[in-house]
Amino acid sequence: MKEFESKLKSKELDYFFTAILNIKDIEECYRFFEDVSTISELKALCQRFQVAKMLREKKTYIEIGEVTGASTATISRVNRCLNYGSNGYNTILDRLEVEEEKEQ
Repeated sequence: MKEFESKLKSKELDYFFTAILNIKDIEECYRFFEDVSTISELKALCQRFQVAKMLREKKTYIEIGEVTGASTATISRVNRCLNYGSNGYNTILDRLEVEEEKEQ
């Protein structure tokens, strides 16, 4: 399988992502991200991920905006990533759906 090539690729970002992959549980995740990001940055990331989930559920922009508070520009950007991006959202959302199905 060919390695994914990102415009962001760097040794520093590789190191940061390796750190994230070494997080053991949700508690460590909270502690790590509270240290490395602001509350606003975390909320923005969370909002985008919720928007992606809702777009895959075929929710309308209006519904998504009402629930998440996201602007139509943010919703549109996430939608573009879902349809034409690097497949990051879809890969993770697919995995989460499989996990949720196993739990039910």
